[in-house]
Amino acid sequence: MPTHYFYLIASVLAEAIGYSALNASAQFTRLWPSLIVIAGLGGSFYFLTLALKYMPLGITYALASGLGIIFVAGAGVLVFGQKLDGPAIVGLALIGAGIVVINALSDMTLH
Repeated sequence: MPTHYFYLIASVLAEAIGYSALNASAQFTRLWPSLIVIAGLGGSFYFLTLALKYMPLGITYALASGLGIIFVAGAGVLVFGQKLDGPAIVGLALIGAGIVVINALSDMTLH
């Protein structure tokens, strides 16, 4: 896997962990989930800056945001027992399709 994709995936995983812990933090009233939020989102920004060494800002942010939405929705289902309805699944599939199109067809994924 190219280095920039490692950084991008690490950023998205850290973001998903941070946002999932945000739900568990109960509005920052629980210490450990609150610390995980801070560490996760801080780590996400750190890895995103590393990905930006190799990829342009607009593409990097689009990919990170799209993957983040998919990962956080997945965490909601797997960790918190949330349900996705049909429109949510279609929307997530369209986001995933957009990510595939950018990676498969765009010349901007590397600079």
